[in-house]
Amino acid sequence: MNTQDPIEERLWNFIDGQCGPEEKSAIETMIAAHVEWQRKYHELLRLQQLLTQSELDAPSLRFTRNVMEQIAKYHVAPATRSYINKKIIWGIGGFFIATILGFLIYGFGQMHWSAAGSSNDVLTQYTNKLDWSRLLNNAYTNICIGINVVLGLVLLDMYLQRKKEQKGAAL
Repeated sequence: MNTQDPIEERLWNFIDGQCGPEEKSAIETMIAAHVEWQRKYHELLRLQQLLTQSELDAPSLRFTRNVMEQIAKYHVAPATRSYINKKIIWGIGGFFIATILGFLIYGFGQMHWSAAGSSNDVLTQYTNKLDWSRLLNNAYTNICIGINVVLGLVLLDMYLQRKKEQKGAAL
């Protein structure tokens, strides 16, 4: 067990005058009888005197204004509208819309429209006609999905890199 913590705690209470009279006399006898208690008492007493003698540095009255003046020297980031190119956003959106439309056209092209059905539910009638294995196991579909995944990862990397550069410039 570590006996240093209770010794320090009891000595601090003794120095601060927060202990009762019987504990005060017990600590005084421990200080007189044990070298370790004497050494720790003198060490804490010196620390207490240093704390009471030293003055804490207070910031100047113009501290806030000085900080704000230093911040004002740096270039403030422009509004978002000025550094985001809308043509790029429209191009990315157009690419994804064209991809979705391509999948839809391909899916409707795989349906057998001439098959007759007696079902009243139109959605069930058409989804039964769709050959899902031809749609999802096609090599062209897998290539298109792979390209979209790679482009999405490139876009995510560019976004994270730009965000990292902005944090570095802000610091």
